[in-house]
Amino acid sequence: MCRLLGLNAGREPVSASFWLVDAPDSLEVQSHRNVDGSGIGFFDPAGGPVLDKQPEPAYTDQEFLREARQARSVTFVSHVRYATAGSRTLANTHPFTMRGRIMAHNGGFGELDRLEEQLGPYRDLVEGDTDSERYFALITQQIDAHGGDVAAGIAAAAGWIAERLPVSSLNTIVAVAGEHALHIIERPAGASSLPSPDSPAARASGPATTGMHARSTTSSVHAPELHMLPSVVVASEELDGEHGWRMLASGELVHVRPDLTVESTVVLPEAPAHLVPLPASNPNIDT
Repeated sequence: MCRLLGLNAGREPVSASFWLVDAPDSLEVQSHRNVDGSGIGFFDPAGGPVLDKQPEPAYTDQEFLREARQARSVTFVSHVRYATAGSRTLANTHPFTMRGRIMAHNGGFGELDRLEEQLGPYRDLVEGDTDSERYFALITQQIDAHGGDVAAGIAAAAGWIAERLPVSSLNTIVAVAGEHALHIIERPAGASSLPSPDSPAARASGPATTGMHARSTTSSVHAPELHMLPSVVVASEELDGEHGWRMLASGELVHVRPDLTVESTVVLPEAPAHLVPLPASNPNIDT
């Protein structure tokens, strides 16, 4: 279980430095518990994906800290890694890019050989040995199978895994070039035990549950640039301690469009067929 951040600012490039390094529970802070890699993904002015990532914690990675301060884009995907599958290498560090899209994953699943059989030639898109990158390849396969519909592809890929493989969590963020849109699916482990959005655990800014939180905002006292510009933020934890965060439901697919309208649908109403509880030693679970 790792930590994720997705930011969509619509059509106006912004800095994500507040959420990445300055917020009370920024990804840099979370990297003290998630030390196996860190990365930032965004799109350049031409719409090309840019990845800056290293297999080391964000708080020691000067490239991460510099990119967090300097990068400007309408869309960001960032990740700090707590490795559960795959060694600590650059190839296994999130985010990943395929076919011009950017993806990061928080969770895990097993029986990768069965997934590789399903992937067929899409297996060639995978460069590392994580379940996450294979999940992305399956998403890519299913997007193609659904005529380029990203939301349908994500739902189909998550459903395929949830029905067949042992799963702890399938939380993922996929950013789409050109659309400057975010697609997020929530499928945490032990969904029935997650706190409600109004509970103390959901409001806390400390170590979070396995779920993900969303917030639409036009202002933040800590992020002056966002005082004038609207944005939608999705994260594993409530980064700034302010109100307005909502915990996503289990099986919920969220699509943030370029105009920042948010579409939300529960596409996986059933729990995974083979749910695997997270070990008590995982640093990203509330106790």
